[in-house]
Amino acid sequence: MALRKIVLQGDECLNKVCRPVTEFNPHLHQLLDDLGETLLAADGAGLAAPQVGVLRRVCVVLDEDTREMIELVNPKIIAESGEQEGLEGCLSIPGKYAILKRPNQVRVSAFDRHGKPFETEGEGLLARAFCHEIEHLDGHLFIEHTNHILTDQELDQYLAQEEREEQQ
Repeated sequence: MALRKIVLQGDECLNKVCRPVTEFNPHLHQLLDDLGETLLAADGAGLAAPQVGVLRRVCVVLDEDTREMIELVNPKIIAESGEQEGLEGCLSIPGKYAILKRPNQVRVSAFDRHGKPFETEGEGLLARAFCHEIEHLDGHLFIEHTNHILTDQELDQYLAQEEREEQQ
């Protein structure tokens, strides 16, 4: 495993549609291992292959509750319901955050590293991360969903409010 460099906004690979994975081989396994290690080192919620310069439909998402790394190859959102509004950022756009609406629950179909199909569901932050990472695979960034990036003061106020609500 190896840490990969996370590319930043402005890198053209972040705006390209990724190609599907057709071979489930050691190269794919290495990419998935590297994505997981890079995600953990960066302390993020998810990481997609184009964020490390690889134009393949591969991403990893960390389930905050179970601490399980969910590997998704050729993922598709097949169902969504509800709505949530919350803070969103991106490892490829460090220091920038916005309040976005996303589905509160999503169901994703994908393949594992060995080519076996599966489905998984996410709610709350996990649903948000699935949506965010799958959008990366289609060449989109979260900032396309907003016309307002939070200022540092607005971010501090939002985080303070979230902390007050958690304590109640």
